[in-house]
Amino acid sequence: MAKLEKTTIYESTNPAKETLLDKTARIAKEIKDGDKEQREIKTERLRNARLENIAVIPDEPITAAASRSRKRR
Repeated sequence: MAKLEKTTIYESTNPAKETLLDKTARIAKEIKDGDKEQREIKTERLRNARLENIAVIPDEPITAAASRSRKRR
């Protein structure tokens, strides 16, 4: 008789089938992870644009020309 190891005694030959709940949870997680990745990319892009905009704007505020007041009819 062949000597069996503990790992071969309890090892399942067929993997458990994915239930409908498992499938739904897996798909929901994939969608959520995809949205998170897109959100992080957008946040990084906006952050870089803001930092670039701050670097371009001079420290002294630009004074606007005095505007005429509107006449009411």
